[in-house]
Amino acid sequence: MTQKQKTWLGATALVLSSSLMTGAIMTNKISVASTAQAAPQLPALTAQAAPATPAGLVDLTTAAERSVNSVVYIKVTKNAVRQTVTVRDPFEDFFGEFFGYGNRGRGQGRQQEIETQPKRQGAGSGVIISADGYIVTNNHVVAGADEILVKLNDNTEYKGRIIGLDETTDLALVKVEAKNLPAITIGNSDALKIGEWVLAVGNPFNLTSTVTAGIVSAKARSLGANGVESFIQTDAAINAGNSGGALVNERGELVGINAMLYSQTGSYAGYGFAIPTTIMNKVVSDLKEFGVVQRALLGVRGMDVTNYIDVEKEKGNDVDLGTNKGIYIQEVEQKTTAEELGLQKGDVVTAIDDKQVSKMAELQEALSQHRPGDKVKVTYVRNKKTHTQTATLRNAQGGTEVLEEVDIDLFGAQLKPLSDEAKRELALRYGLEVTAIKKGKLMDAGITKGMILLQVNDKEMRTVEDFEEAVKLANSSSDRTLWIRAITQSGRRVATAIDLSDEKKK
Repeated sequence: MTQKQKTWLGATALVLSSSLMTGAIMTNKISVASTAQAAPQLPALTAQAAPATPAGLVDLTTAAERSVNSVVYIKVTKNAVRQTVTVRDPFEDFFGEFFGYGNRGRGQGRQQEIETQPKRQGAGSGVIISADGYIVTNNHVVAGADEILVKLNDNTEYKGRIIGLDETTDLALVKVEAKNLPAITIGNSDALKIGEWVLAVGNPFNLTSTVTAGIVSAKARSLGANGVESFIQTDAAINAGNSGGALVNERGELVGINAMLYSQTGSYAGYGFAIPTTIMNKVVSDLKEFGVVQRALLGVRGMDVTNYIDVEKEKGNDVDLGTNKGIYIQEVEQKTTAEELGLQKGDVVTAIDDKQVSKMAELQEALSQHRPGDKVKVTYVRNKKTHTQTATLRNAQGGTEVLEEVDIDLFGAQLKPLSDEAKRELALRYGLEVTAIKKGKLMDAGITKGMILLQVNDKEMRTVEDFEEAVKLANSSSDRTLWIRAITQSGRRVATAIDLSDEKKK
């Protein structure tokens, strides 16, 4: 797991909130912060009822009790990567035969296995969302993990397996085989108000079951860290190891998954960010049902109206769009819902399904709750006049159907990494050999038994997981095509393509 930082406002950085025990730190989450103090009690003059609790003081103990057992410690392990390389000794060319190395051939060198990447371990947090073992965490906590260990608050341990990953929202769904787990109650992040008290629960710096408090500082924050984002900003302390932990309201309900902090040092400096449950619920549902997230797009590029007005004012231009809130459209993409609606450059989108959107993050959050094929009502302003139309949302491929996770078995081939001997004989550094093939997509594309897959969509094929990852990325891309480079045992180069758009649904 690698360190992930993004520069924001000069020297200040956004940092992910999980940590690699080998040294790299990716931070996020949790801290302590209830500064209110009890008011001094006045002596009772008469036998009257005790005075009410002073306004502003909040008891968060119930929220902590309801949520702390639902947050787990996640330890991930990424195994060492070893590779066989050719080591050449310059003296062997001159003295090889004298010392008996001549049978290797002049200049061929010897094969040596080296460790190109050491074994690494990292830690983060997760939230139990169902009693049968489903756990939500961040993508950056578990992506690339070879082993996942999940530890509950009572120190019970389970092996975890990944159900699905979504890099676009930085969310992941993990499953453990268990029953009657203490699942958290999922709340409505839309109902959160700025200034409302929240708790951050997680495992910062391997300090398990840590609870910190703060308030909601802002909503619908866009930081440029993820493809889809509408962060809840809080001043509850967030540090390394809190990634994937819970942000809960005063009732102990889950309202967000902690993901990032805002810091110049990599440690808490006053600002933390959580992914709202409005986005999380849809991602979890899609990963369970389809294996991939169904992403509906409007098909516009633009910016917040307030930012557009500021930019134009700096140029000396007066701007009157008829509204000061919404998303100013700079470009309409082809074969999209926006094109179907007839949206144009200069229009301002102000609402989706009658819900006002004043920021790009709010538009993304509204769309993230829909799937391709859903109908939405879009309100926009053109020439200072308000219009409302209904249209069907489309996916990145321009279609309205949902995408299924591609079944690798449908490719009809068994693959295995090239052996060291085969690499030497064929003078290759890597490759996946087709050891068996039957009727399927690879055979239809001209791939035969014995061929060696070298690259798929420019990704080098070193492991079977490399092939699966290439297929997954292609399936979610705009053209859904696998471009394959292969070689036969005789050295003949082969190039072919597989269209995934005709993939049959499960």
